Amino acid sequence: MAIETLNHYQVQVLRTANESHGRDWEKMVCGLGLAGEAGEVTDLIKKEVGHGHEAKSLKVMEELGDVLWYVARLSDLYGYTLSEVATFNVDKLKARYPDGFSTERSVNRAG
Repeated sequence: MAIETLNHYQVQVLRTANESHGRDWEKMVCGLGLAGEAGEVTDLIKKEVGHGHEAKSLKVMEELGDVLWYVARLSDLYGYTLSEVATFNVDKLKARYPDGFSTERSVNRAG
């Protein structure tokens, strides 16, 4: 199945959400899950770059998919679509770096 949009992805994967313990419990589990999956991505990169292991790009893609699942579910739990989250992020970055990334703006940014 081809995924057409971020929102289509979100609808497809949310069918696997566990709603049996309530929203607060699920927020906690998803937050911990997101951190755990991001850690797995980080560990694969550490092993490749820092320890000389063979690159495992398919495994990285698998773990990134798990990260995306948790992002999709947390977005839903807080009442947002993935498209809304992505748009908000792009707008924030355009305001922060109107001409693209610069070290000067990064070092001297407000807030």
